[in-house]
Amino acid sequence: MEFIEIRDQGAMAIMIENCPYIDLAKTFDCGQCFRFEPVSMFGHKAEFGGVVFDRYVVFAQNHFNELIIYNIGFKDIDIWKKFFDLDSDYDLINKVILENVPSEHMKRAVMYGKGIRILRQSFWECLVSFIISQNNNIPRIKKIIDSLCKEYGRSTTFKGQTYYTFPSASTLISAGVDSIAQKTKMGFRAKYVVQAAKWYTEQPSFFLKEIHSYEQGLSKLCEISGVGPKVASCVLLFSLGIMDAFPVDVHIKRTLEKYFDSDFDISAFGEYAGIAQQYLFYYEKYNQST
Repeated sequence: MEFIEIRDQGAMAIMIENCPYIDLAKTFDCGQCFRFEPVSMFGHKAEFGGVVFDRYVVFAQNHFNELIIYNIGFKDIDIWKKFFDLDSDYDLINKVILENVPSEHMKRAVMYGKGIRILRQSFWECLVSFIISQNNNIPRIKKIIDSLCKEYGRSTTFKGQTYYTFPSASTLISAGVDSIAQKTKMGFRAKYVVQAAKWYTEQPSFFLKEIHSYEQGLSKLCEISGVGPKVASCVLLFSLGIMDAFPVDVHIKRTLEKYFDSDFDISAFGEYAGIAQQYLFYYEKYNQST
């Protein structure tokens, strides 16, 4: 990979040449994040904007499939390499998945989902987002999170527009359950969000570095009231990069029942089970021929 600093329409950006293949549209529309939307600011074939790590950024791909990240500089490169998991070889990962589960459906799902990358999101934001996601649909999840940020986050600007950061745990504790429920329309989930905030602030600063395995992470996160294995698995996969985490919701359960034998064990997917899960989810959601 080669990183080139550029200025485009007055905005600083980093262009990544020889970047590992990534499909932004698939990556931001496979259920792993909720704060990115398609935009048209710089004239590229694909552009997605959103607030992440307390700033508004635009991710773009040009016709050469080069990845361009707007509103960052050279000092931020390592953050975004980690965010997009650019140091991982997804061609090798896909090969391992298909060696472990060489079914025809898995082959189709891997090909259809190629370009999805597992994001390394903020742990705190990811935790709250998936608590909100329970028994909810994606448009409403996005609306609630947007309201939460507007009400309790800090403002940040880009190209004359105002956006909002994700609120801190201490801010939400101070706001209280009733205020959050009323102002964001998240209902009963407000109680679990505040409980998660209290749990989070009580953890030692290094606790995330001590989570090294799926089982260990599940045990730790399920300490939080309102967090079960599905939410915990999503957080482990989409923030900490625990790649064998395999979130199972009603849609994935139906997909497994539809395409695999009744005695199929998801541990067969191996160390990259979480990436396999995303391929299966995306394929079942968008491929109309199944």
